[in-house]
Amino acid sequence: MRNKTTKVSGGCGLLRPFFCLLCTLSLLASLCGVSIAQQDHAAMGDIGKKLANPLSELWSMSMNFELLKSYDGDVNKGRHKWGSDVILQPVMAIPLSGEGESEFRMITRPIIPIIFKQPVPRSYDNFYNKSGIGDIQLPFVFALPDKYAHIGPGNLILGAGPVFEFPTATQTELGSDQWSAGTATAVGYRTKKWTAVLFHNHFWKIAEAGQSSSKDDVNKGSLLYQFIYNLPKAWQLGTNPTITYNTKASSGNKWNVPVGFFVGKTTKVGKVPVNFKLGCEYSVKSEDDYGKQFVLRLQVTPVIQRLIQNPLFGK
Repeated sequence: MRNKTTKVSGGCGLLRPFFCLLCTLSLLASLCGVSIAQQDHAAMGDIGKKLANPLSELWSMSMNFELLKSYDGDVNKGRHKWGSDVILQPVMAIPLSGEGESEFRMITRPIIPIIFKQPVPRSYDNFYNKSGIGDIQLPFVFALPDKYAHIGPGNLILGAGPVFEFPTATQTELGSDQWSAGTATAVGYRTKKWTAVLFHNHFWKIAEAGQSSSKDDVNKGSLLYQFIYNLPKAWQLGTNPTITYNTKASSGNKWNVPVGFFVGKTTKVGKVPVNFKLGCEYSVKSEDDYGKQFVLRLQVTPVIQRLIQNPLFGK
């Protein structure tokens, strides 16, 4: 087994997410007039619980800053490669019919990856860095109304629907060059103390968009597994890594399985409730050739106004 040392290179690229994060926090501060005074921790705790449920009625804007992201594998000569990005995910719950516990809603949560620095292997121990926008994913998940979800001391979380991936990557190395579609499924359970969720997406190719012969047809998926425990004063502890797999990859390169941990807090920035999570992940199984190994992540999720208040098809 090779001895490996970790070396951070490309400082300018790694500073970009920190600068972007600083701008985001500054914008929040200026818009909301930042005065974090005495506040209702119980109300903030309730908002934190709802944000932990991917099918709740809240609207939010999740900004997932992957500040430090290391890659390793057999194509490396002995040092990790480092990248960084931010994943934007607006979450919009659209009421279709009913109200209160009888509300039948559709949740859409597009995933928009903005890559500041992505080390791409050119050949053995020969890399170049890419930046830009990746392929955007768009799920439409129809959630089970709360009135049918009461089981035991808590509520079932259940939803399903179609998901699409669009060839929006600005660099061919950052995307699949294909139109893809598949299924999105969310299954979980929540109580006053904790929330546990599995959120699975799977994609198949439906059309190409400049796909080269070196790229396999899309047949891939992801599985978010999340457990969040609620603490007093709107604090949270938990884990929320995402397993990824590619059925078309060669043996030893199909899976990336991270484990992780975060500390979270919901507080008010001015008048806006914002959930902060700081955590890290390590991949106990990663691609043999080249894959993600470690991530240091800061997630900032302000609650935004629900723009569609009334059910589209009546109460």
